[in-house]
Amino acid sequence: MNGDVLLSLLSTGRANTFIINCSSFNQLGVDPAAFQAVFNQKAFCPVINYSIPTQVNISFTLSAILEVDPQLQLLKSFLWLKLTWNNPFISWDPEECGHINQLTVATKNLWLPDIFIVEFMDVDQPPGGLSAYLINDSHIVYHKPMRVTSICSLDICYSPFGQQNWTLTFSSFLYTVENMVLGMDKEVWEIADTSHDIVHTQGEWELLGINKATLKRSVGSSLFDQIMFCVAIRRRPRLVINLVPSGFLVAVDALSFYLPAESEIRAPCKMTLLLGYNVFLLLMNILFPIDGTPLIRVYFALCLLLMVVSLLETIFIIYLLHLVTTKPPPMPQWLHSLILYCTSPRKCCPIALWKEDVSPSLTPTHLPGKGSPHCPYFLNFPNAPLL
Repeated sequence: MNGDVLLSLLSTGRANTFIINCSSFNQLGVDPAAFQAVFNQKAFCPVINYSIPTQVNISFTLSAILEVDPQLQLLKSFLWLKLTWNNPFISWDPEECGHINQLTVATKNLWLPDIFIVEFMDVDQPPGGLSAYLINDSHIVYHKPMRVTSICSLDICYSPFGQQNWTLTFSSFLYTVENMVLGMDKEVWEIADTSHDIVHTQGEWELLGINKATLKRSVGSSLFDQIMFCVAIRRRPRLVINLVPSGFLVAVDALSFYLPAESEIRAPCKMTLLLGYNVFLLLMNILFPIDGTPLIRVYFALCLLLMVVSLLETIFIIYLLHLVTTKPPPMPQWLHSLILYCTSPRKCCPIALWKEDVSPSLTPTHLPGKGSPHCPYFLNFPNAPLL
C-alpha cells in the first residue's frame, strides 16, 4: 500500500478497513476527510475488545502555588495535566506518509477521558481551542492547563509556618475499573523534580516533595481506579519579617518604664503602643485559620496580655504618686475601728508577761488590767515626764 494510510475502524460485530491516499501529506497538508470516520465516533470510547479496560496514563507539572487560604482550608494552584491513552483506530506508517510521525488535532474531534480531581472545589473551565497530538503508533497525548482550587486539611499547630500537605486525587467519574485503569506517564520523582525547578522561583511557598499512592474507590457496587498524589509544601522563611513588629512593640513597651513616673507622656505612650499592636494583630489575622489555636496565636495573645498588664501597672503607679503629692483622704470608719481593736491593751499587753518585770515599789493600781486603760508603755510612773 504505497502512500496509503490504514485506518482500522472496528465496531461491535464487524470490522471496516479504510484505505486513504496520503501521498500529498508533505505538500498540501493533511486532508481532514481522511480522519472523518474516526472523528464521527468521538462519543464512544475507542476500544476493540470491551473486556480489556482502556489505560490512561497521568502526569502533571505543578507550575505555581497561587494561594493558601487557612481560614477556608483551600489551596489554589496551577498545573499542567498530561494524559496519554491508546486509540487503536488511528495508526499509519510514517515511511508511506511523508515521514509524518505525529499530527495535531483539535480536541473537539476526539474522545477524551473524563479524568477529574476529587478535591476540586471549583468548576473546571479550560481554555478553548486545545489540541492533542496523534502519534503514528495509535497513542494520543493531551496537555491541559488547570487552575485548581482544592480543599485540604492544613496543620494549624505551627501555622503559618511548618510543613503543609495536600492531596490531588485523579479519578474517572464514569468509567469503572472494568472499563478504565489509571497509570503513570512519568515516575513520581520526575514529576517532583520538574515541578520543584519551576515552583522554586515563584511565590511565598516552596515545594518539598511529591509522593504517590494507588487507590480503589468504591461507590455502591462500582469500583473506580484512583491515583493520589501527596504534595508537601512549606512557607518561605522571609515571612519572619512580618513578625518583627510584634517583638519591636513589646520591647518599646518595656523600655517605656525608663520614663519618669511623674511624666505625663508615659501612659499615653503605652496606650499608643497597645493600639498599634491591635492593628498589627488585625493584619496578621488573615494568616490564621478560623478554628483551632496555633502556637503563634498563643504567642501574640501573651504579648498583648503583657502590654495590658504594663498599662495597668503604669496607671496604678500614677495613682500612688497622686496620693503622695496630695492630702491623704480621711481614714474610713471601718479601718479606724479595726486598728483600735487590734491595738487594744488586751491584745498588745498580756498581763502574764508584766508580772515578771513589775518592781515591788509599784502599786497594784499601776499594773495593767487594774484600772489603767493604757498599755505599760504609758503607765503613770511617779516623777515621769508628761508626753
